[in-house]
Amino acid sequence: MTVEVRREGHVATVVLNRPDKLNSLTAPMWRGLVTTFKELDADASVRVVLLTGAGEHFCSGADITALTDHHKSGEVVEAEEAIASCRKPVIAVIQGYCLGGGLLLAAACDLRIASTDSRYGLPPAKLGIVYPEAATRRFVSLVGPASTKYLIYTGDRIEAARALHIGLVDELVDPSALASRAQEVGAQIAGLSRLTVAATKEIVDTMTAGRPTSALVNDWVARADSGPDIAEGIAAFAGRRRPDFTWAPPER
Repeated sequence: MTVEVRREGHVATVVLNRPDKLNSLTAPMWRGLVTTFKELDADASVRVVLLTGAGEHFCSGADITALTDHHKSGEVVEAEEAIASCRKPVIAVIQGYCLGGGLLLAAACDLRIASTDSRYGLPPAKLGIVYPEAATRRFVSLVGPASTKYLIYTGDRIEAARALHIGLVDELVDPSALASRAQEVGAQIAGLSRLTVAATKEIVDTMTAGRPTSALVNDWVARADSGPDIAEGIAAFAGRRRPDFTWAPPER
């Protein structure tokens, strides 16, 4: 399948492990991502998920030799949606090439931490394909209409500094520090209130999709008010200690 999972504390790392092919995505890999993210979403011990590639590159996109098959089968869309719908925060950890289908996966993540040598590109105009609605909407939400059009119209590859400038990535670090920085951010998030993080993810994603959020926000506020985390957060602040938040999402 060439999709692997590694764990450190409450942080799970999903690795696209096909470095000899620049981690280009095959049909089994698309399917493997769906299965893997569903399993991690249901795993109560996992609080944050990192997505990265083995070796020098994140992902060079779909394996062109089988592009027609998984374009028609919808496996690409299923993999993106499995990532986007995961209740845990998902962070793309990007090095080297992040192209085509790889960039679609990165855009489906909540955050993107990247190395200063990373490169980005969207090639659909070179292949005569049209991205699905959800994928296009994610790019528009991330970088705006004009930058989305530029990336797709031209098919150009852009450097890390420009990706940061347009909002495609959230943070750039030296390649040698990428893995440790991503783990640090993952552990930081895992140690905070899961209620706050889960609420923020669902509310922001609902807003981004253009759906009403008033009832959703009120529901999360009520859960916070009746839950244990607010009292623990206040007590920890007053006692100048690290909080021990205990709220956990209901099992699926």
